[in-house]
Amino acid sequence: MRSTRRGADEVVALGQAQQLHSTWCTAGVTTRLDVLPAERGAVSMSPGPDGGPPGMDLTPIVALLDDHVAQGRYPGAVVAVRHAGRTTVHATGTLAVGGTDPVLPGTPFRVASLTKPFGGVLALSLVADGTLDLHDEAARWLPELAAPRVLRRPGAELADTVAAKAPITVRDLLQMTCGAGLLMDESPLAHAMWVGGVSPGPLPPARDPDSWVARLAELPLADQPGQGWRYHTGSDLLGVLLARATGRPLAELLAERVTRPLGLTGTAFWTDRPLPVQYAPGDAGLAVLDPADGVWSAPPVFASLGGGLVSTAADVCAFLGAVADDALPGGVRAADVLRDGLTDVQRAAAQTFLGPGRTWATGNLELTLEVTDPWTTPGRFGWTGGTGTSGYCDPTLDLVAVLLTQRMMTGPHDGPEEFWRAARGAVT
Repeated sequence: MRSTRRGADEVVALGQAQQLHSTWCTAGVTTRLDVLPAERGAVSMSPGPDGGPPGMDLTPIVALLDDHVAQGRYPGAVVAVRHAGRTTVHATGTLAVGGTDPVLPGTPFRVASLTKPFGGVLALSLVADGTLDLHDEAARWLPELAAPRVLRRPGAELADTVAAKAPITVRDLLQMTCGAGLLMDESPLAHAMWVGGVSPGPLPPARDPDSWVARLAELPLADQPGQGWRYHTGSDLLGVLLARATGRPLAELLAERVTRPLGLTGTAFWTDRPLPVQYAPGDAGLAVLDPADGVWSAPPVFASLGGGLVSTAADVCAFLGAVADDALPGGVRAADVLRDGLTDVQRAAAQTFLGPGRTWATGNLELTLEVTDPWTTPGRFGWTGGTGTSGYCDPTLDLVAVLLTQRMMTGPHDGPEEFWRAARGAVT
């Protein structure tokens, strides 16, 4: 990665740029009607006095984003907010550090793990039409996983294994209980996954799906199938399974069953539109992780349902709104997406990653069970992506909000908490 140090002149330049390019876009009252077409049901002819939906004061949200851009936390960002049936989009900043090309309301971002709920709805559409059953053994389409070995104990040597006591099911892939996933330790398995190119990371796998599954299957599972919870890997396995089960490329399936019916024209596994430069914070400032013409500027080797999509703030907002409105295509019901299917043991394992008061719902997203932060309510759902993205719906507040930035998060205490505090406070 190329290191980019942000000097005082760059911060000043970005502050000036964001003042020039900060843009409001409310469906029905702006010339940027391509961002929020009327067929999405997000038409507003009477926004609130601050340019936002009635019943919301968006001034703190706008000020927060503009301040972050001016201070150099990230070069640019877009936020979309839906309340009382009206969606508003605010864009600020530039596509790159020191650049002049503005971030626009329709700018696509690498949404990282916000991809997962899209994959969840896609899978559930295949369950709804009978192509799959949640109880189906994954090995029917992933024969590489027909007879997995499992570590005898956490952190054991790779050869210290026992046979799996149960098969991996489609449900296990959706709920991340398949036994494979993110390991945040220095164990032999974590090292082997990294060396083999099958460890979760900020970029989609560089291997093709067949060789990726084959390499993963050479390694033992960390947990017995159905007995633990491990983040991410189940989503990428799910994508391979869906493509094999239908004999269709994953990109075609997603477009046919999810994005096209919902009118999400900015969501795909790659784009030829201008992308923001993706940065990772470091001691020397923001370092380039993926350039504008990088991984997402061409069809991928591996279409990742774990984190491979680009999307716009308006698209993510519309997608979460479709879940909230029980208006998903393909016979998918919101109740199925938001079902908490984890056992007490699985949920306890998930909460070591998600935090207390949360669970992982069948639609491949987080569901709040009890209030743990000032901005949460029971029933709130959505997820956050490590590239600096976050999107949640709070049915209690009639609020959908999405934040897309180009700055990687460095850890659990470097997330969008300030944004969610401001979003919660904006509902009057």
